[in-house]
Amino acid sequence: MPKIPFWIFIIIAIIYISAVRVDTMDVDASQYAEISREMMESGSYLQIFDRGVDYLDKPPLHFWLSAISMRCFGVGNFAYKLPSLLFALWSLFATWRLGRLLYNDITGRMAALILGTCQGLFLITNDVRCDTILMSCVISSIWLIQEWVVSRKVPYLLLGSAAIACGMMTKGPVALMVPGFCFVTDWIFRRQWQNFLTPAFIPALVVIAIMLIPMSIGLYQQFDLQPQKVINGTTGVSGLRFFYWSQSFGRLTGESPWNNGAKLDFLLLNMLWSFLPWIFLFLTALVISTTALISQRLRLAAGQELITYGGFILAYLTLGSSAYQLPHYIFVVFPLAAILTANLLYKMVVEGSYPALLSFMVSAHTVFSFLLLIAVGILIIIVFPAGTIVTLLWAFCLVGWLYLAFSGKFKKSSLLWLPSVAIIIVNLFLTNWFYYPLLGYQVGSQLGRFMHHANIDPATVIIYKPEDPLNALHFYANGPIPGTDTSVALNRKYVLTMNKGYKSLKEQSYHFSIIKQGVYFKVSELTIPFLNPASRSSEVNNYYLLIITSRGSQ
Repeated sequence: MPKIPFWIFIIIAIIYISAVRVDTMDVDASQYAEISREMMESGSYLQIFDRGVDYLDKPPLHFWLSAISMRCFGVGNFAYKLPSLLFALWSLFATWRLGRLLYNDITGRMAALILGTCQGLFLITNDVRCDTILMSCVISSIWLIQEWVVSRKVPYLLLGSAAIACGMMTKGPVALMVPGFCFVTDWIFRRQWQNFLTPAFIPALVVIAIMLIPMSIGLYQQFDLQPQKVINGTTGVSGLRFFYWSQSFGRLTGESPWNNGAKLDFLLLNMLWSFLPWIFLFLTALVISTTALISQRLRLAAGQELITYGGFILAYLTLGSSAYQLPHYIFVVFPLAAILTANLLYKMVVEGSYPALLSFMVSAHTVFSFLLLIAVGILIIIVFPAGTIVTLLWAFCLVGWLYLAFSGKFKKSSLLWLPSVAIIIVNLFLTNWFYYPLLGYQVGSQLGRFMHHANIDPATVIIYKPEDPLNALHFYANGPIPGTDTSVALNRKYVLTMNKGYKSLKEQSYHFSIIKQGVYFKVSELTIPFLNPASRSSEVNNYYLLIITSRGSQ
C-alpha cells in the first residue's frame, strides 16, 4: 500500500479554510459568534453575555479564542472560524500520532485521512460550534496520556491533563469522561492495576484544577455571588453546579429540564450521514471487535487495544442515555471511530485479511461514492446553478474519479482512496457552490451585512414580530438588536419585520418607507420544495427593513 502523501491533507485544509467565506448559520453558530464579538468589544472575558443577558450554557474557551481572533483580525467569518479550523487540523495530527502509537504509521495516517474526510468534520468546519475544539482537545489528551503510558515521561501526562482542562473549558466534564472511558477500559482488560494508583496523577489533577480556576471564578462571580439573578426563569442558580454537574450529568439523572425525547439509537442514526463515507466500514469494525473480544473471553490478544473500542462504546452509551441529544454530540469520539476503521482497513488492505469483505466493500463504496458525486452535481447544476465553468470543473472531477476507479491504479487500496477522493470533491462543491448561495437566504446575515455596509447603527433598529431566529443579524450588524411583538414599542428609526409584522403595520395604518426588501428561508431546515427552483418561491418568506414616517392607530 503506498504511503499516504502529506499533500492530501493540504487539500483537505484548503477546503476547510475555504469555508470561511460561508456565513455562520442560525441558530447556534451565529449565537456563539455574537457572544464572541460582544466579549471582544466589552473586554469581559470571565463573565459571558449574550446580547447583554447573562449566558449560562457553554464554557468560555470557544468564546475566548474567537474573541481574541476578532481582536487580531477584525469581526467577520474568518476571525470567528479560524480557531476552530486550526483545532480541526490539529485533531488530524493527534489522531495520526495516536493511531501510530497504538498500531503503526500507516494505520495512523489512514485514521487521520478517514477523520479528515468524514462528512461531520467538513460540516463543523463550516457550521462552527464548540465541538471542533472539544474533539481536538479530547483526542490530544488521549494521545498524550498514551504516550505517558508507553514512555512513563511525566510531561506527556501533564500535557494530556492540560488538554483535558481545555476540553472542559470548551464543553464541560465530557472532556474528562471520554479519556477516562478509554483508559479505564484498556487498563482493566490488561489487568494493569498499577496505572490507577500512580503518584503522577496528583500533579496531573493539579494542572487541571489550576487551569479551571479562571473559568470557575467567572462563574462564581457572575452567578453564585448573585443568587437574585433570574436565569432561565429561576433564581438561586449556581454557575459552578451548573457547569460541573447539571449541564452534563443532570441530563442523565433527569435534573436538567432539557429533554427532546432522543433515544439510544439517535446518535447512531445520525452517524449514518455524519461519518460518511466511512460509516459502513466503521460499523463492520465495531462488530468484528466485539465478536473478537467475546470469542477471546474478554482477554486481549497481543497487539490488541481497547482504548478506541472501549472509549467509543462507553462514550456512546453515556451520550446516548442523555435526555437531550443533538447530532453533533457524537463528534467528540469520531477520532476513535477513525482509528477503529483504519485498523480494519489495514488488516484488509495490507495484511490480506477478510478478502471477501474487501471485495464487497470496494464495490459498495465505488457505487456509493459515484452516487455522491452525481448528487453534488445536481445541487450545483440544478438546485443552485453555479455556471458553465463550475459545471465543467465538476465534470472534469467526475471523469478523473472514474478514471481512478476503473483504471486499476489503486488496486486493493481503492477502498481507501476512492471514497476519500469522492468526498473531497463533494465538499469542494458543497462548500463553495451550495452552502455559499444557500446562506444567501438567511435573513440575519443578509440584512446584518447590509446594515453594516450602509452604516446603520444597530441602536437605531428594532425587530417587530420576528418569525425566525435572527442570531446572525446581531453578529453581522455589529451590535445586538432588540425585538418586540407590540407596535407600541416601535420607538426606533428603523424597523425590521417579516410578513406578519408588515401586514400588522399596514392594518394599523402605519406609514413607512422600505429601505430594503428580500426573501429568506430557514436554511437549517431544508425541504424538497425549497431545493426545487420551480417551487422555491412558494417556500420563502419576505423581510422588510422600514423607516416609519408616521404612526397609525394602536
